[in-house]
Amino acid sequence: MLVSSRESRRWVLPKGWPMKGRAPCDAAAREALEEAGIKGKVGKSPLGAYHYVKRRKNGSNLQCEVTVFPLEVSEERKNWLEKRERVRRWFNVSEAADAVEEAELRDIILGFGATASG
Repeated sequence: MLVSSRESRRWVLPKGWPMKGRAPCDAAAREALEEAGIKGKVGKSPLGAYHYVKRRKNGSNLQCEVTVFPLEVSEERKNWLEKRERVRRWFNVSEAADAVEEAELRDIILGFGATASG
């Protein structure tokens, strides 16, 4: 599943900032719930990391690194915190890889797809 970003409306993974007192994988699962309304079992080992430039409201750019964790989805809520701010959509692996802008994220998606189907 991908979600639209709030500002540019491009397709991205649910992601957020590190959370004090939470393991990175648990923070990722929390963000998936808030941004996409999905819950499930999160993997403890990351699939990889990618970089992107966050465009801030003040016009400045911030280089960010995102660590990606797998989530086995068991629940998809009809209502969630950011429903009015984002669109969520299920893609097959190749469509998801084509939909994202970041080459590193594209590689992570394709690698996950190869592992999941193999």
